[in-house]
Amino acid sequence: MLIRKIEKFLRQTGMPATKFGRLATHDPRFVGDLRNGRMPRDHTERRVEHFMNNYQGASHAG
Repeated sequence: MLIRKIEKFLRQTGMPATKFGRLATHDPRFVGDLRNGRMPRDHTERRVEHFMNNYQGASHAG
């Protein structure tokens, strides 16, 4: 599930959920909504996974 991947990402990076939502989807409530059962569209899920993969890659490069 996407929310599990996001929760792991948040723990690893120390990023607040609202900041993640703003950066990944331009929606600061995104993670909170997922925690409450929101189901993202396929396109949104791909965009969020792309964000996490690129963010992690950038953090390991420096």
